[in-house]
Amino acid sequence: MKDTIPTSETVLSNARLVLPGEVIQGHIVLRDGLVAEIGQGSVRGGVDCDGDWIAPGLVELHTDNLERHMQPRPKVDWPHQAAILAHDRELAGCGITTVFDAIRVGSIVSDHKARYGKYARSMADEILAMQAQGALRISHRLHLRAETCSETLLEELGEFGPEDRVGIVSLMDHTPGQRPFRDLQKFEDYVCGKHGLSMEGVANYCDFLLRLHDRLGAAHESGSVAAAQRFGAVLASHDDTTAKQVATSAGHGIRMAEFPTTVEAARACHAHDIKVIMGAPNLVRGGSHSGNVAARDLAELDLLDIFSSDYVPAALLLGAVQLGDLWGDVARGIATVTSGPARAAGLTDRGALEPGQRGDIIRYGVFAGVPAVRGVWVQGERVA
Repeated sequence: MKDTIPTSETVLSNARLVLPGEVIQGHIVLRDGLVAEIGQGSVRGGVDCDGDWIAPGLVELHTDNLERHMQPRPKVDWPHQAAILAHDRELAGCGITTVFDAIRVGSIVSDHKARYGKYARSMADEILAMQAQGALRISHRLHLRAETCSETLLEELGEFGPEDRVGIVSLMDHTPGQRPFRDLQKFEDYVCGKHGLSMEGVANYCDFLLRLHDRLGAAHESGSVAAAQRFGAVLASHDDTTAKQVATSAGHGIRMAEFPTTVEAARACHAHDIKVIMGAPNLVRGGSHSGNVAARDLAELDLLDIFSSDYVPAALLLGAVQLGDLWGDVARGIATVTSGPARAAGLTDRGALEPGQRGDIIRYGVFAGVPAVRGVWVQGERVA
């Protein structure tokens, strides 16, 4: 959205308003880009929502959706501006009003294994330019996914600064034999499927990555922590598996853990006051597609704080609704995709239906347990 704030007024009435900690039947008024009024009962002159739900706009901290639009099929590169626009519109239609676009930094560019090329700086430039021009409907920030098992991480991080709206830096380590690839068979299945390598090729690639990590991993990790401090960004870990890994994360000042793979790691995160982020598709599907801990199990143990749509934007609201059913608390379920991620990312102006907050809201109905978005407003202006 542009920096100018719309001055029109929107009144939505006869709705179930999902407030912090409770749900009330009432009305909401948006004025000058903000939530101006919330009250019990209906008011004249407003849009009759016929009992639909009104919640804060969803806040997405980690999504692979932009990459999916950039490369809709293997070896197909889609024009970036078209991909960004399609990504933006899809998220808006799913009720997401703030997104931290996940962009990988840290590439493998040597002739030996040119598996990942650099793209972060150019992609960020295009997102930021389109945001400044008012071409995007929702609020975009950057989430730099720092791959420590790479060749160019520090060089790429050096291309960013505090002016780049980098809100999150997450530490990733996809070295075979640990974290998500503790089971080497999973790594083999992944790279064979993604890159079409033979078994001999996988063995050579594993050896290459292990040597690369031994040489640069520690420097890349410390450099990423320093870069996050320079950007003023929140630090996140990725795929913590053991309590020892979580303790290391805590020592770096990490405050969010994306997709811990075990109950042990999730428990350790809470012991260190680190918020646990899980993928909503994990809950919707009934388990992890990669064999890691189920989101439902963590929810039942009170070890789940925030949901991410991960690779299915529509899963964010669906997962929150299902979580509300699981907990018997709609407001608590919705908080995992609104105030929970907003506060964890340092945003205090959105994520709750309260006077003075940004006028980022969604209206939705629920049919047979599935939410259907019926309206989306960003700073009081309807965008979907």
